[in-house]
Amino acid sequence: MRASWDIFCSVIDNFGDIGVSWRLARQLVVEHDQSVRLWVDDLESFCRLCPEANNRDAQQTHQGVLVQHWVHGSLQENPAQQSPSPQGTPPVTAADVVIEAFGCQLPDDYIEAMVQRARPSLWLNLEYLSAEDWVAACHGLPSLQSRGLQKYFFFPGFTQGTGGLLREARLIEQRRRFQQSPAARQHFLNALGVFPQDNSRLVSLFSYENKSLFSWLDTLEAGIQPTHLLVPQGRIVAELQEWLGIKQLSKKDLHQRGALKVQLLPFLSQPDYDRLLWSCDLNVVRGEDSFVRAQWAAKPLLWHIYPQQDDAHLEKLDAFLKLYCQNLSPAAGSALRAQWHAWNSGQNMAQSEQELQQVWPELEAHSDAWCTQLSTQINISTALVQFFRKWL
Repeated sequence: MRASWDIFCSVIDNFGDIGVSWRLARQLVVEHDQSVRLWVDDLESFCRLCPEANNRDAQQTHQGVLVQHWVHGSLQENPAQQSPSPQGTPPVTAADVVIEAFGCQLPDDYIEAMVQRARPSLWLNLEYLSAEDWVAACHGLPSLQSRGLQKYFFFPGFTQGTGGLLREARLIEQRRRFQQSPAARQHFLNALGVFPQDNSRLVSLFSYENKSLFSWLDTLEAGIQPTHLLVPQGRIVAELQEWLGIKQLSKKDLHQRGALKVQLLPFLSQPDYDRLLWSCDLNVVRGEDSFVRAQWAAKPLLWHIYPQQDDAHLEKLDAFLKLYCQNLSPAAGSALRAQWHAWNSGQNMAQSEQELQQVWPELEAHSDAWCTQLSTQINISTALVQFFRKWL
């Protein structure tokens, strides 16, 4: 059954919210033949993820998705339409399924359009990702809203009973083919201007500002094995420049200190960022979108969770580590927990980094097994379509 979907995304953290929303919109179109309109309030951020987009076009179509600029306080299907809607008539037609991405607030006139449909829209709040125990119990629960509408809470997750994770239909197969082809990896890296030494460890770094960064870089600098650090443009660049003692880190430059080489990359499209993760031996990621993509890469990762007041984020970190470390040996589990906690608490990274290297082969095997385990679960786009069909 083909239905209309509206996804509302308010960009809060540059690329995480819109990254998830854009992936979901594409999957609903390509894999489920749904009609999708993506409302986004920051076209600049969207254009970074979709280079063919134009930040001056209030309405545009890309990869089958109708992308609509969402100007808060003004909601029009046709941005060129200047005449106001008749009194009491909503300026838009509400979709069959309406998704609030990460709790962004729907405009009042859109809610009115939902009410006026012959059959009210299915209203879903796509929540942030969490591994906490309560998520499965709350997934899919309704909440009564004004005007007789109900809003359902849809929780992504790592276990059965949740909405799963975003995963394209052939993603795992594509990743395996890429990683089994040294020529494909070399061609991709060379196209980015990356020419790693044969014996160097390749590491990607996409992180928030981090008090542990300098001690981690110091440890890599003093290491025995050479490390080639690849840094997509982002919030961590200013601190890297400070550590290197330079005013501007240029994409054309390769800075070396001891065993560590640092190289800035251009901003990557989502497919190219996936390939970067597939190419590296370790991926340092942040937030939600890159965190999930690093797990599909089947490589060891280091997660910088979004910091929250009163260290509430550390509970979410521990909830994930509890799941992720279940099949690790005590030594490997302890080393991984120590490193992730040090990275997320602003601690010195020297000891945890050294301990982690002693169990590295086990972590490599575990990351592949974890990816295989996750890939047996339902993906979010499929779960959403099934939820809608059961709701009808």
